[in-house]
This record gives sequence, structure tokens and C-alpha cells, in this order.
Amino acid sequence: MRRSNPIPWSAGLVMLLGGNATMADWTLNMTQGVTEISRQVYNLHMIFFIVCVVIGVVVFGAMIVSMVLHRKSRGAVPATFHENTKLEYLWTVAPIVILIAMALPATSTLRDMYDPGESDIDIEVRGIQWKWQYTYLNDDPAKEVRFVSNLSTPRDEIENRAPKNEFYLLEVDEPLVIPINKRIRFLITSEDVIHAWWVPAFAVKKDAIPGFIHESWTVVDEPGIYRGQCAELCGKDHGFMPIEVHAVSEEDYETWLAEKQEAARVVYETIGKVWTFEELMATGETVYQQSCAACHQSNGEGIPPAFPPLKGQGLSVGPIAAHIEAHG
Repeated sequence: MRRSNPIPWSAGLVMLLGGNATMADWTLNMTQGVTEISRQVYNLHMIFFIVCVVIGVVVFGAMIVSMVLHRKSRGAVPATFHENTKLEYLWTVAPIVILIAMALPATSTLRDMYDPGESDIDIEVRGIQWKWQYTYLNDDPAKEVRFVSNLSTPRDEIENRAPKNEFYLLEVDEPLVIPINKRIRFLITSEDVIHAWWVPAFAVKKDAIPGFIHESWTVVDEPGIYRGQCAELCGKDHGFMPIEVHAVSEEDYETWLAEKQEAARVVYETIGKVWTFEELMATGETVYQQSCAACHQSNGEGIPPAFPPLKGQGLSVGPIAAHIEAHG
């Protein structure tokens, strides 16, 4: 297939050899991230990359030198020996030594990544097609903060009726908020199918599997907004399941948390409370007077024919299940 706007070879050469301004948008390497673990992972990547480059240069260099200097046209005569024990020892032992040398820092980093340790904040991350639910665990149920984070990219952008913004498909209506310099433990699970919670800047990527809880953690050093995605093909809207994390100062986090806990307390007092019969009767009377009495009167006799009576007939004296379904 022919490209409609091919890049001239001269322009490509300028892009490859040009200055920093031209190369500014080129990101060919991993990012270092904003956590100690992510920087360890980046350093491992660079060490292993250099090792692979050196091995490649030595091996392919030897091959090229052999092909150029010892080719038949130069009168080269093949060696007649069948085997060389010393050489075989060398190319057997050398890779073992290299692998052990690489395994030592890798094992240290993996140990740190899987170290449970003592956390400052515990957050349950629950994947639900196709959104994330976050619960800030607390010993007091009335202070347990829980909310659902949904994609907030406008439908006009998704359906190509409007220009796409910088964070297309990576923005949410309710971001996860965490404080910097605090150890955050994530308990990751799923409600329905397999998801994966992935934030590259934290070097955190864990599968969310129904019926299982996977643990991960992070300590963010720098305040900012960090984005990720579900990294497991979880259904038709897999691409619409982003992650947005706001790392803020401890003071800002405490302010945000206090507001959320106050909202959670109000909800808990309504739906999480164990009500006595007297409280139910008093609250029910208040709701009736505010919402129903204007039409059906305080005594429930209504104003026929526009507003039928509720007293002694219909759903008001029927099965409770039918009453809830009709007015639920």
C-alpha cells in the first residue's frame, strides 16, 4: 500500500541526526518513573541492554572479521582441528558467569518489589467491566472511602466528532489520590473477568483476578498526575478503562480524605446504620410529610379523584416486596 504523505529520505536523515528539538518527541527508551522501584527497574534495563550490546558487538564483530579476512577469495585455508576443549570451556563458562552476574541485581530488585512491609495506607483496587473501584480501607466502617473511577473522555472525541485532547482515553472522572512519601499498599482483585492494574511510572502491574487478591505497593517521591491502563484484554471496552493517580502532598491528601470521609459518614448513617423501629417510624413520617402529604394528605386519605387515598388499601397494605419494587 502506498503512503499518501511519504517522508523524504532527507527529512528522515535530519530527524535521525538533528538536534534536540527534532528528537524531543521521540521516546525510544523506558522512562525512569517516580518511585525507587521504578528507578531500579530502569537501571536493570540499562545494565542488561549494555550487556546485550557488548555481546552483540563481540559476536557479530568476530563473525564479520572472519568473513572479511578469512574468505576463500583471499586464499584462506580452513582449520583442520575437530574440536578445542579450552574454547568449549570458555563459551560454556562465560555465559554462565554473565547470567549469574545479571541475576544478582535482578533478584535484589524482585525481592524489593515483593516485600510486603508495613504500609501507611491500604487501598483495595477492584476491576469491574469497564471501570475501577477504589476502597480506602479503614477499621471504622463509617470512615471507609469508596468510589468508582470511570473514563471521562467525551463521546464526541471517541466518535471522531471533536478533536482529541492530550489525554485521550487516559482521563477519569474520579482519580485515585495518594500522598507522596508514604507507603501505599494495593490489594488488587476483580469483580467479573481478569483485568490488570498498570501504572508505568510506579513500576506496578498486577493482574486483577476474580476470587484472588494480589498485593503490590509503591512510595511516590514526586507530586504529579500519573496515568495507566488496564493491561489485560477484558472485553469490548478494554480500551476505555484508564487509570489516573494524583500524588499530592500529605497536607492536601489529608484535606481530600477528610472531605471524602465526611461524605462517606453521611452515606453510612443513612444506609449502613442499624435502625431501631422507633427511628424508622420517625424518619418515615418525616419523609412522608416532606414528599407525600401535599397530595395524599397527612392522614393518607388523599384528594380524590386526582390523588387516590393510601390509607387502608393498595400497595400500602400489600406485600412489602411489591411496595419496594414500586417505590424503590
